[in-house]
Amino acid sequence: MNTSQPITPLFNRLRFVLVETSRPGNIGAAARAMKTMGFGRLILVNPRFSDALQHEEAVAFASGANDVLEQAEIVGSVEEALKGCNHVAAVTARLREFSPPVQAPRGWAEDLAVSPDVTAALLFGNERFGLPNELVERCNTLINIPANSDYASLNLAQAIQVLAYEARMASTVDEVLLSGIGFQGELAEMTQIEGMYDHLEQALVTIEFLDPSNPKKLMPRLRRLFSRTGLETEEVNILRGMAGQIMKKCRRD
Repeated sequence: MNTSQPITPLFNRLRFVLVETSRPGNIGAAARAMKTMGFGRLILVNPRFSDALQHEEAVAFASGANDVLEQAEIVGSVEEALKGCNHVAAVTARLREFSPPVQAPRGWAEDLAVSPDVTAALLFGNERFGLPNELVERCNTLINIPANSDYASLNLAQAIQVLAYEARMASTVDEVLLSGIGFQGELAEMTQIEGMYDHLEQALVTIEFLDPSNPKKLMPRLRRLFSRTGLETEEVNILRGMAGQIMKKCRRD
């Protein structure tokens, strides 16, 4: 990392992504929660209402955070919402068997604050159904908010408020912690990592290590393994090169 370059504030590196939100009021309340902590990038993936950002309920619940609503984006896929990100965190109350590593909000925010090369997204699911397993498995980490085990029920805006607060507090970290020691490569973007997984899966099928008709949980386990490493672009390229060479050698044989 070149420490002579200006450090991009965490407020400019973190986006909040709401997937298939049902209630316009929750979108407005989310905007309010974000703005109170200094964050402004809100992205909606296929909200239930086409006029979700202008809906009177959204405007009312935003309670003055209209600028966040006006600047918000509506996209048709999670992939589009995550474009340019190299770290994605799924926020969910439900733990999954093959989830990525689990972190509490504070630890996650502190890690993000001292990683100035990270462009991150927080992923929040539908109010009723949450995030699907296949989407959670593609994330770098799963954030679980510690709460009363007898009633661990936070609504969407409350969860966003907790994460935004922790991110704000972590962003005040002393810049000396950002100086870093030794070489640090550029973190790979999610699209690059997804391409690597596709390439790796093809190679494993080629050498008959993976049976496509009965894959079991091999790929989710590999995703979990690699999600703990913080893959850099060059590392992704090396793994893809290895996969390509395996396939090339098998074709020759």
